[in-house]
Amino acid sequence: MNVVYRFRIYPNKIQQELFAKTFGCVRFVYNRMLAEKKECYEKTGKNLKVTPAKYKAEFPWLKEVDSLALCNAQLHLQTAYKNFFRDPSFGFPKFKSKKNPVKSYTTNSVNGNILLKDGKLKLPKAGWIRIRQHRKIREDACLKGASVCLEADGRYYVSLLYFCEEKPVEIRNIRQAVGLDFSMKELYVDSNGKHAGYPHYFRNSEEKLAKAQRKLSHCRKGSNRYKKQQKKVARIHTHIAHQRKDYLHKESRKITNFYDIVCIEDLDLKTMSGEHHFGKSVHDNGWRMFTDFLQYKLEREGKKLVRIDRWYPSSRTCSCCGKIKHDLKLEERVYLCSCGNRMDRDENASVNICREGLRISGIILEKSEKAS
Repeated sequence: MNVVYRFRIYPNKIQQELFAKTFGCVRFVYNRMLAEKKECYEKTGKNLKVTPAKYKAEFPWLKEVDSLALCNAQLHLQTAYKNFFRDPSFGFPKFKSKKNPVKSYTTNSVNGNILLKDGKLKLPKAGWIRIRQHRKIREDACLKGASVCLEADGRYYVSLLYFCEEKPVEIRNIRQAVGLDFSMKELYVDSNGKHAGYPHYFRNSEEKLAKAQRKLSHCRKGSNRYKKQQKKVARIHTHIAHQRKDYLHKESRKITNFYDIVCIEDLDLKTMSGEHHFGKSVHDNGWRMFTDFLQYKLEREGKKLVRIDRWYPSSRTCSCCGKIKHDLKLEERVYLCSCGNRMDRDENASVNICREGLRISGIILEKSEKAS
């Protein structure tokens, strides 16, 4: 299996200039190949095969950067084309903009051209770079490649791709199950009645961000002051994203450690954020990222994540008698049933999600083992 480790790197001025050249050359080659392939397809209906090597004679400055980075630009374009013709919903490949604040390139490990040793990283053409290695790498891992990224806040990161032999995962007996209901306010509410208590990092930093953006709007576009303030705004966004990601990693790890099967709804977040005007709340929670973290963590432990149908009436069904309340409105946060059941709407839904997930999985637990 492939494992990616992401570290921050600290290139010197010469290395930063090389990275800037590489970003530009990769973008140039990608756009050039895309333009030629597009023109050929419009004229002949055939797919043109081009390689970065054909441009080096006409543009000798392409030889100054890592050739494998240019080859990867070709591979990325081929993948984009295949995805489009396989499924048009991916969209036709787009030209890369010079104005994009996030820049990156990918290179491959060949004959020891990429090395990680004693707090330093060796990259092709760039040489040794200081790196902040905050976690250990598996001893059996084999380095395959690296991706260098310049974030909008001006910080450099490297993602190292390793291949590790997949250890046989022992499928565990399912003893503990839980259902998670998505909550705008709390991130999730589980079938034990626990509310996640999501800190809402974006909302908490909204005032600070608005102040920085107002200051940016008063700067002359393109000036040094504008660029400096632009980085300050980007750093706030990056800080919020890192806070969110850290919280979601820790929360998904807690759930993975305690439960053997986790049941969730397969939600259409795009519709929720658009049609119901919940965009800011949905994006701040990071529910999709949270479920992705849960998925791979549970799989590595030999556990299971079950997604139930999005049209299953988890909120409208009484968790005690099973009666469906068709006239339940969104603003009703307490579920009241004629059978006498009175409970929090999200808690009621999470119990139903857990039961439905166990039902479709064909799993029967003892009453004392159910998280309900």
